[in-house]
Amino acid sequence: MDGIHDLGGKQGFGPIDVGEDDNPFHADWEARMLGIVRAMSRPVPWSIDWFRHVRELIGPVDYLTRPYYDQWLQTYAAMMVNSGVATVDELASGTSVADIPGLGPPSPPSAVAGAIRNTARFDRPATEPPRFAAGDPVRASLNANPGHTRLPQYVRGRRGMVTAMHGAHVLPDASAAGVEKAETLYSVAFAATELWPEATAGGDRVILDLWERYLEPA
Repeated sequence: MDGIHDLGGKQGFGPIDVGEDDNPFHADWEARMLGIVRAMSRPVPWSIDWFRHVRELIGPVDYLTRPYYDQWLQTYAAMMVNSGVATVDELASGTSVADIPGLGPPSPPSAVAGAIRNTARFDRPATEPPRFAAGDPVRASLNANPGHTRLPQYVRGRRGMVTAMHGAHVLPDASAAGVEKAETLYSVAFAATELWPEATAGGDRVILDLWERYLEPA
């Protein structure tokens, strides 16, 4: 989806502030929001790609002006209503009026360490041989999925070179639609001069991890 969230390579938004401190939270409610999300028992099969797709549907003004964790709150609220987990009235009141089918009891503190170790994996057994190999010249596709995609606009149509292969991984475009499909994932290096005509440092490169369907032979 080509929306306001895809800001990579775009101009006109001012310099990037690299002087922020290392504190991940700027208010207590932000830490609470992260904790709520991490502690949620999910009675429906939400994926990280579905979360990203829903977040990308936030209107441009909200997306550019709402704090990061406030966007999380808006996104999870929409996911809960869409999935039937909660109603708008329940979210507004903060009180559930009915039990949620499939929702298990809260996890005890003793389960936290194990949950942290059991992080999700997205690599899968390959079902087809890879089309490209390290060292192959490739071009990023001009066409992107109209829904969720991890192919940024600023590399579309640009030439690069495969620098590494990572085996088959879950394709975000399909996963956001509730379909698990795996494709070979590559690291592709693009010269800065290929991406931005005004670039003068010939040795600078941008390396992106891109799925096979995003690439074509150059």
